Amino acid sequence: MAIIITDECINCGACEPECPNNAIYEGGAEWRYADGTSLTGMVNLPNRDAQVDADLDQEPVDMDVYFIVPDKCTECKGFHDEPQCAAVCPVDCCVDDPDIRESDEELLAKKDFMHLD
Repeated sequence: MAIIITDECINCGACEPECPNNAIYEGGAEWRYADGTSLTGMVNLPNRDAQVDADLDQEPVDMDVYFIVPDKCTECKGFHDEPQCAAVCPVDCCVDDPDIRESDEELLAKKDFMHLD
C-alpha cells in the first residue's frame, strides 16, 4: 500500500526530507519520477501498464498540503522498518492509503526499480 497525507497536514515539512524515494512534495509543487531516483528517460511503471518520461514535470497531487506520489511510495520498504513520514509527523496525518494495496514484494520491487545500482 502507499501512504497518503490527509488534509489535517499543518505543512510543517518534517516528512519531506525523511523519504528515501523523494516521493513527498510541498502542496502545489510539480514533481518528477526522476527526483531522488535512478530513473531517467522513458520508463515502464511497475504494476501498471503505463510508460512515462521520468524527467517530465508532473502535475501536483495536492495544491494545499504536502502530498505523497503513490507511484514512488514504498512505505520505506528496503530502507527502514516503518514509514519514516508517519514516524516524524507531529499530527499523525501520514496514514495508509486504503485505495492502494501492495504486497511487501511489490513494494520492494518498486524500490529496486527506482534505485538501480
